[in-house]
Amino acid sequence: MSYVDGFVVPVPQDKLNAYRKIARKAGAVWREHGALEYRECVADDVKPGKLTSFPQAVKLKPGEVVVFSWIVYKSRRDRDRINKKVMADPRLADMMNDPKSMPFDLKRMFFGGFKTFVEL
Repeated sequence: MSYVDGFVVPVPQDKLNAYRKIARKAGAVWREHGALEYRECVADDVKPGKLTSFPQAVKLKPGEVVVFSWIVYKSRRDRDRINKKVMADPRLADMMNDPKSMPFDLKRMFFGGFKTFVEL
């Protein structure tokens, strides 16, 4: 079964176009290095919950929107191999070197790797 990296990040609404530009560039690099799928989704129907929710998880501020994203790989082994190549790719290195230049707050981003256990 496939392996998935998922991440959630708050993005200021007025910086969504800048984020989209970065996401398209990053997605192309991930796909070029072997990722099967790359998706970036903007929240459309996410409300604060009683205990937790997407907005609460990223400490969403006024004027921000939640972005939920995932990358699909053939396996965990492929993911590790692909991510190593992506992190060394010079097309992304310049973005990663200056966190202040990013159109979102890296400190409020969360992410992780997941084994698929149901795939239809």
